[in-house]
Order: sequence, then structure tokens, then C-alpha cells
Amino acid sequence: MLRFSILPLACLFFTACSTKTADLLVYNAHIYTVDSSFKEVEAMAIDKGLIVATGKKTDLEAQYSFQEKEDAAGQYIYPGFIDAHAHFVGYAMNLLQVDLVGTKSWDEILQKVKEFAKENPKGWIIGRGWDQNDWTLKNYPDNTELNTLFPDRPVLLTRIDGHAAIANQKALMLAGITGNEKIIGGEVESINHKPTGILIDNAVDIVSNKIPEKTEEEFRAAIAKAQENCFAMGLTTLNDCGLDFEVVEKLKRLQEEKFLRMRLYIMLSDKAANYEFAEKNGKLIGDRLTVRSFKVYGDGALGSRGACLLQPYSDRANHYGFLLSNAEHYDSVASWCFKNGWQMNTHAIGDSGNRVILSTYAKYLAPTNDLRWRIEHAQVVNPADIQLFGKHRIIPSVQPTHATSDMYWASDRLGTDRIPHAYAYKTLLEQNKWIPLGTDFPVEDISPFKTFYAAVFRQDGNEWPANGFQMNNSLSREEALRGMTIWAAKANFEETKKGSLEVGKYADFVILDKDLMTVTPKSLREISVIATYSNGKKEYSRQKN
Repeated sequence: MLRFSILPLACLFFTACSTKTADLLVYNAHIYTVDSSFKEVEAMAIDKGLIVATGKKTDLEAQYSFQEKEDAAGQYIYPGFIDAHAHFVGYAMNLLQVDLVGTKSWDEILQKVKEFAKENPKGWIIGRGWDQNDWTLKNYPDNTELNTLFPDRPVLLTRIDGHAAIANQKALMLAGITGNEKIIGGEVESINHKPTGILIDNAVDIVSNKIPEKTEEEFRAAIAKAQENCFAMGLTTLNDCGLDFEVVEKLKRLQEEKFLRMRLYIMLSDKAANYEFAEKNGKLIGDRLTVRSFKVYGDGALGSRGACLLQPYSDRANHYGFLLSNAEHYDSVASWCFKNGWQMNTHAIGDSGNRVILSTYAKYLAPTNDLRWRIEHAQVVNPADIQLFGKHRIIPSVQPTHATSDMYWASDRLGTDRIPHAYAYKTLLEQNKWIPLGTDFPVEDISPFKTFYAAVFRQDGNEWPANGFQMNNSLSREEALRGMTIWAAKANFEETKKGSLEVGKYADFVILDKDLMTVTPKSLREISVIATYSNGKKEYSRQKN
């Protein structure tokens, strides 16, 4: 009797000794792991910021004792969303400026600028977000009224895509612009040799370079607010496409202070000083901050007619747009990146711009390469050039909301022959069998749900057009979700760390109140983030933390 009574006690003692401890159990959930089989589980165990197990709640409780348990109440869990193309620091700085997004007229813009000037009586007046395509009169304005309102304060108001701006005379004077300039990759609009204030592409930089830097306190406050806003949208990693090394050093200090909580994948801007910085310091691979790529600009934007086309714009005779640098420059950058092992990511919108960059890449990328050089946007690609993406493993990094923002006027720019080959996300996906998705915020909204909606349904918020815009190039729900998670991580060489909810990866995840895989279009527009976790820590909660 004694011998048999001891055995259960021994088993109990062995089980207790073999149970491991973990920080957190998340259970009672519909967890989309987004692994290779797109498996769904009900629970996951997290320890020291990493996922250590997934499966059934009872099985995980048998293996671990937990410091904390989180009942997900039947909600839906996905990997933390990754924005493969954004401008995080630019968005943060915009929080300190005049917000012109959604304005419907030049008069409305002037009113917003006047209100901002009253609240901010000193220094430059900076704004961003206007789009003349949203106005009844779709022509560019001139700066006459800005000159009258602000004769002694410089004003620079940038178009939503960042490829055009309007400046008042005070700002033009400080930048030395007279209206007679000839600029490679840019244009100063003038009438009778007098500048109207409209600046295109590289001309914008001449003025913006005169704007004083923000103070350290302003920078920190803007970054803090920006990352809070992003966590509230379920974002846990952002690609910041084009920063100078001085800004990277500021972000590095914030990472060291543990002030930076959002994970950032940084592309350095295409400037000589940044290449010198890269050669001196090498790649930076950190927990919150990674720097291992360069952002290069091939051409301008379609909305401002700066995208470089093989044939003239359908709505502007004899105008082709332009490259922002000579073709030799792109080759020199490609040579440097290839030699030094850095990723090259190039903005290309028009079919001519895409052809130049694809051809340049092809000189360096063997068919078996895994360098993951990217073309950002790839909006209009000639059918003869599409195969170069697959042949040379070039990654098209696209932003689905560009299609639904541009669809009202894109055919005016491109005509009936070219428009079917624009925003061709499904065709691009088929080249490498994966495609990263982003927003390009603040050009578009920061919401990843708008990315998903535009990729799958290809409609605006009013469900127009009824049958979707060029639906032959829509993505499936699974493809869209992968594009916002594991494929975006892969574009950053980070697929072993994040992008899916698998053992050994960061516990970066978002809890939603609706299922992305089944939700109706209307309900998708009303979806809500319950909570966002990074490294197993709750960074945002719809309820007070």
C-alpha cells in the first residue's frame, strides 16, 4: 500500500519540477499565426519578449506556469502590422505643422494657414497635405495671397505626395530663387520669368533646406506622439524611407534611452554624407532600430506629373515627366550598394522611371541573388519590363491606397492604353510570389486597415466603384495580410524575427474586434484595435492601461 501511494506523489513532484515559467499566456483567442500553413491557434505563451509556444490553452498550462494571463475574450489576433513604406519621422514632424490633408480648395488652405499663424506667431509656417486634384478648380494656385498675408514670414506648403510645394516670396527670397533656375529633376514654375511659388521635386529641396531644425525637445515630443498614434493602429514596425544620418543618430540615442518603442527599419537618403556615414559605421542592426539600406529617387509622382513616362502624359502634350538624377547616378549607387552589401530601394512611378531602375538593377543582380533590392511604388510598369522583377528577384514594394486615391484621375494622366498596367499588384505579386505592402504615410493615412481594404476591395470609403478598380489586380485577404506582416518583414531581412506568430519570434501582435478574413467591407472600415503588444508588452489598449 505504501509503495503504491508514493507513486502519484512522485509523479506530481516530477511534473512540478518540469513545469517551466513564462511571463504571459494569451488565450481564448482566434490567433492567425501567418506561418507557412496559415495556421490558427487559440493560445500562445510569451517569455522575455518572445513567443515560446502556441497551441491549446490546456496544453500550454500543462507546460508552463505563467506570471500573467490575458483572456482575449474571443477576439482576433494577428502579427503586429509592418508598414513596408512610410515616412515616420516626417509624419512626426508634420504633427508640429499645418495639417492640410483633405482640404477642398485653396481658400480653405489659406484659412487653415491663418489660424495656424495666430497660434504660432514666430518662425516659418510649414504645412503639408494639399492635393489640387481634390479641388473644383484643379490647377495649381499661385502665391499672390500668401505674399499679401505673410510678407515677412516664410511659408512653404507641400503637396500631399511631397513632390510639389508652394512657397511665398519671402521663402523664395531666402532660398535665392528668382524664377530663372534650370534644375535637374525639378522645376520652378514661372510666368514671364517671375516665380509663381510652385516648386516641383528637387526645386522643393532648395527652399526646404532653409528651414531651421527642430529643437531636441520638439523632436522628442513629436516622436513620442507619432509612435503612440502608430501603436493605436496596430503597427509594430515601420520602414522609414529616406533619412539623413543626423536623424538616425538622434533615433539611436532614443533607442539607447529606451525612449524609442516603435521598431524602425531605416533607409538612408541618397546623399554623399550618408554614404560616408555608412562606410564609417557599417550596418546598424538593433532591437528597435535597423539601418542597412538606401532610399533613392528615380522620378517624381503621377499626381504632379513628375513621374517619368515613355510616352507623353495624356493630359499634357509633349510632357514626359523626368528622372530626378542622371542615369549614371543610379548606376553609381547600385555599384556602391552591391560592393558594400547594402540594400538599394528606389522610388519609381512612371514606366520610363521603372525601366531605367529595373535595367540598372539587372546589371548587378544575378537570377539567384538574395539581396532583396526593392522598387518602391512600381506604379506604372510597361508589360515588356514586368518579367525583370522575377528574373532578377527584384522586390516591388507597393502601397494599395495609392490606387484608390489616384483612380479618379489616373486614366486622365495615362490614357486607356497605359492605365491597365498601373497599380498592377497581383501581376507584380506573381513575379516573386510575395509582395510587401505599405501606406507611404503621411502621403496617405497611417491606417493599415485602409491598406488591407484597398488591396482586397480596391474601392474608396463609399464603396466606389461598385465592382472595384481594376479588380484583376486585387489581392486575396490572405495575400494582403501576408503583405502587411511576414512579406513586409522579409523585405527587411527580418522574417526570422517577426512577421508571424511562431516560436522564437518577437511577441509583436495586435488584437482586433473583427476578423480580417471574413469581415464585410463596411465593417472593415469600422474595425477597432483592442490592444497592441510589442515584445510581449502592451503598448496600446483601447481601455486605459
